[in-house]
Amino acid sequence: MATGLLMAAAATGAEPGRDRPPARFAYVTNQGSQSVSVVDLDTFAVVATVPVDGRPAGIALSPDTRTAYVTAPEGKDVAVLDAATRRVVRRIPVGAGPLGIAVHPTTGQLYVADWYSKLLRIVDPSTGHIATEITVGESPSGVAITPDGRLVLTADRDSDRVSVISTLDHTVRATIPVGTRPFGVTVSSEGTRAYTANVGSNDVTVIDIGASQVVATIPVGRRPYAVALTGRHGFVTDQYGGTITVFDAATQAVVATVEACDHPEGITHDPHRAAVYVACWGDNLMLRMDARTFAITGKVTVGDGPRAFGDFLGR
Repeated sequence: MATGLLMAAAATGAEPGRDRPPARFAYVTNQGSQSVSVVDLDTFAVVATVPVDGRPAGIALSPDTRTAYVTAPEGKDVAVLDAATRRVVRRIPVGAGPLGIAVHPTTGQLYVADWYSKLLRIVDPSTGHIATEITVGESPSGVAITPDGRLVLTADRDSDRVSVISTLDHTVRATIPVGTRPFGVTVSSEGTRAYTANVGSNDVTVIDIGASQVVATIPVGRRPYAVALTGRHGFVTDQYGGTITVFDAATQAVVATVEACDHPEGITHDPHRAAVYVACWGDNLMLRMDARTFAITGKVTVGDGPRAFGDFLGR
């Protein structure tokens, strides 16, 4: 895979964890060391390292969080990681460059964006069968599903747009122009809004999903890659700025810029601990941030080149 993609890949899924039991572990994909670090969130220490070749990047958890699905762009497949045994139990071939990934909240089907093929593939994880291929825009990266499971969104980086697809009939319902080179896409817990981190225009686009319209553009730091939502605030990883931009979800006003680490990328919210976790590609760290005060409250060393973009918290 091209170095530019390895340096730039990022995606987020729908805001995880609202209806799940408290997460206990973070599963951090490390592209450089080709592994997944398992971090105990209670002790904030790495308790296992799982080898995953193919330069692992995206990650999503099954609805019961017992299985982690990891995209391996250079392996051209998805690694299936058993959370209990902490072993890869299967590899599912999925196109030329699987990157972003999300899991349907009720059926458990996988939605995998293929960077090179302009396709979103729907995969049955029990059989590994590709059920459907849906044509989307150029270089799809982030994937997110609405909480009701009716719509899936892709951030089509080189088309500067988001595709909105029905999970019922697999048709593209809308294409929405956003900022330049969107990577991460996140859906609110209510399923009404989506947020794209636009690498090329240094901003976040806010979309009214029902109306298929852009309702706001939020200027953030350099090279934003992913967005996490807490309900009250949005948190944006500014990869080149080394910062986290925090905005008010109601007013879309920026309320803080937090010095974080070298190349922050994957980010997610833990509602049960009022924490935000950030993968730092340049520092080989995962950070813990207080979602209320925005203070950095912990750091743990993980593998080389952590990405951890997507839904990476589980039991």
